[in-house]
Amino acid sequence: MLDAVFWSIFGNAYIPIALLFLLLDIALCITVVFLERKNPSVALAWVLAFIVFPIIGIIIYMFFGRHLYGARIFSKKTEADIMYKNIAREQLERWHEYHGETLDAEGFEKTAALLLNADDAIFTDNNKITVFTDGEEKFAALFDAIRSAKHHIHIEYFIIRDDDLGRKIVALLAEKAAEGVEVRAIFDAAGTFRIHKKKFFGAICRAGGDVRIFFPLKIPFLNTRLHFRNHRKILVVDGRVGFIGGFNIGDEYLGKGGMGYWRDTHLRIEGSAVASLQRRFVMDWNYAAKDARLFVSAESGEYFPAELMEEHGTSRVQIASSGPDSPDRAIYSGYISLIGQAKESIYIHTPYFIPDEAMYTALLLAARSGVDVRVVIPCKPDHPFVYWANHSYIGDLLAAGVRGYTYNDGFIHSKASVFDGKAATVGTANWDIRSFKLNFETNAFVYDQEICEKMRADFLAELETNCTEITQEMYANRSVRVRIREGVSRLMSPLL
Repeated sequence: MLDAVFWSIFGNAYIPIALLFLLLDIALCITVVFLERKNPSVALAWVLAFIVFPIIGIIIYMFFGRHLYGARIFSKKTEADIMYKNIAREQLERWHEYHGETLDAEGFEKTAALLLNADDAIFTDNNKITVFTDGEEKFAALFDAIRSAKHHIHIEYFIIRDDDLGRKIVALLAEKAAEGVEVRAIFDAAGTFRIHKKKFFGAICRAGGDVRIFFPLKIPFLNTRLHFRNHRKILVVDGRVGFIGGFNIGDEYLGKGGMGYWRDTHLRIEGSAVASLQRRFVMDWNYAAKDARLFVSAESGEYFPAELMEEHGTSRVQIASSGPDSPDRAIYSGYISLIGQAKESIYIHTPYFIPDEAMYTALLLAARSGVDVRVVIPCKPDHPFVYWANHSYIGDLLAAGVRGYTYNDGFIHSKASVFDGKAATVGTANWDIRSFKLNFETNAFVYDQEICEKMRADFLAELETNCTEITQEMYANRSVRVRIREGVSRLMSPLL
């Protein structure tokens, strides 16, 4: 069909045009296989796309490929981050002098050690944590924290909408900037794609604040940089209070959009873990704001106040980050480690469930070893290909004993998982290849039996009231149309 369209448009000129696309496809195949050295399954998916869809494949690659480009552009960011990682090591040395070498992580000490070595994720044990699963409660707490700011507000979000909630956040940030509070904000270019940046953020900048767009689009009306997005959602106020989790900023996250009630998970943290969130923000800020970089020492009382070392609570927390500038993939490795150490249960909330082969195998082996593995995904699609790929992977795992569920009370966007009711991870990383390799993500790893047991109990209660189990019988009886959708989506999953 596409060939017929091109023939009708270009006539006799079609043959040289077709040869040009053929040469481009060959060049891209060479690039994918020999230069980018992608995972074999990913490389095969791209080569298949170039062969089956020679023209469309090139267009798709412009949006979803080009990993070599990403490695090059973020090399300087990696260099700039080294200084702050050295600061983290200094903090770690002082911490060990005070606390000793033991990492008491509720039986998940190997995960804690792995994150410490892979991402300098400092192990802290004096944190107070509040868990939010409802948008109204989360944003009420976030507004309170911003209003309390005396010295600085550091906010970093993937998405902010030009709607009621987004405008309220901007107005409050402008108000605090006018009071003399240092306001620094980072928003992702893809997440602010529909916003008129100068108009929307103008009030903050006029009041003395500073707003930066992470990895701006080259062509304003065409987003060809769908990889390497800053998917983090972080707020740090006066270096004392931190927020991290899955909620973006927009009315739909209050349940006011077309997806219905929005089920997510976010944490409010007080304690030494806030210093790690601060460090993460500063490193991202220095990449996004090259002309206004912020260099502060670990001893800076304004950004790393001494009260962080005080006893705020007893929760042990590590803040781990990963992205295209980090070859160690700390969050992904942390997920694999938690799966491997779990002895009783693994409960996962994720809107996007597209595990790679290693993670798929780890979950399969856990279930076959008698661990109670349960995964909750949405009952409605926000991205159709991902939705059907979700079902495909869940369906394959059912035979091994994994139990899959769809969340029916609106849309589940939560990236929260609980292991044995003793360890949990909450943050921005989904259980998919995009989060593992392509996006900038940050997660909190929590080792606190009281909090994790409460999260596990809430998970099980929601299965009874808001979820439908995907049984093997239901999955076996799905229609041919659904099977085709799943097959195509599964084939494309390495590219999603």
